Parts: sequence; C-alpha cells; structure tokens
Amino acid sequence: MSDQSTFERVKALTVKLLGVAPEKVTMDARFREDLEADSLDLVELIMAFEEEFGGEISDEDAQKITTIGEAVAYLEQRQSQGA
Repeated sequence: MSDQSTFERVKALTVKLLGVAPEKVTMDARFREDLEADSLDLVELIMAFEEEFGGEISDEDAQKITTIGEAVAYLEQRQSQGA
C-alpha cells in the first residue's frame, strides 16, 4: 500500500473526528499541540484507526504516536507485517 493511501486515510479520519481543516493535517502535525486533540479525541482516533486498518493498537503503542507521520508509519509497519 502506498504512503499516500495510508496518509490520506489517516488524514480523512483525523479531519472527520477532530473537525480540523484538511490543510492542517500534515505528516509533521502533532495531535495535541497542532490539532488540539485531547485525551478523549486521541482514544477515539486510535479506535478509528483500528477499525479502518484492522487489528488492535496497544495502549503502549498509542502513547508513542504523537504525530500524523508516526501514525502513518506505525500503521504501514503493521500492515507490512500482516498484523
């Protein structure tokens, strides 16, 4: 799966759930600082990523995902492992 595809899917979910402008959602955007997500928003996003991409994201892994780029990299790595 291409980078664009995973990024576009993450971006679409982020825009939908956080109600942010699409142009604010870049690979460098930080969920808390740049997109103003709170803890509940982040939980909902992780659940949406699990549903969209399949599989479960552990709390430990979720804590490490702080930017859009980290989310994309994490999801792509999992897909390549067939998780």
